[in-house]
Amino acid sequence: MKSDIPVTSLQRLPVYLNYLKSLDSDGFISSGSIARALGMGEVLVRKDLAFTSAQGRTRVGYSRTELIAALEDYLGCNDKKKAVIFGAGEVGKALMSYGGFSNYGIEIVAAFDNDSAKVGTYVGGKPVFDLEEASQKLAELAPRLAVICVPASAAQTVADTLVDCGINKILNFAPVLLHVKEGCVVRNIDVAANLAILSSMI
Repeated sequence: MKSDIPVTSLQRLPVYLNYLKSLDSDGFISSGSIARALGMGEVLVRKDLAFTSAQGRTRVGYSRTELIAALEDYLGCNDKKKAVIFGAGEVGKALMSYGGFSNYGIEIVAAFDNDSAKVGTYVGGKPVFDLEEASQKLAELAPRLAVICVPASAAQTVADTLVDCGINKILNFAPVLLHVKEGCVVRNIDVAANLAILSSMI
């Protein structure tokens, strides 16, 4: 079951997928080759790949095409999912214009903002709606994922709205800890904090 996979293993699966897709030739590839290319341990790579349906062959390795398919299936890349962004500032606009989400079956369909100058505009071909319309538009669009890019002071209110509308998978860029009910999953991306960690290592 996917719930059994450690978060750290799940985080590495897209790394394997991107590496395999970067290779020019098909054929077979061993866990050892993947490990050396990515600077990881071979045992760790084998354990991670064991969570997927990929079947390695003794002394041969994995079929590259089959391993890519197994990773894509496990990560839900073929299961199209709509996502929305709250906050059409610089971070929100960058995400709306980013084309890489489609590699994982994710389609950004709209953004929401309370700035009248942004409402009614399009970014990357996606509309920006008024934040006050959120509940109605979310019901119409039926997204399964959401990204919060609003200031910290507004993030909890946005999270509450999302949960009330049935969206329980949230990526949070706001530098604040969100409180959500059991069953909801929040992934926090604090860029400043991560830079601070790097800075402390200099």
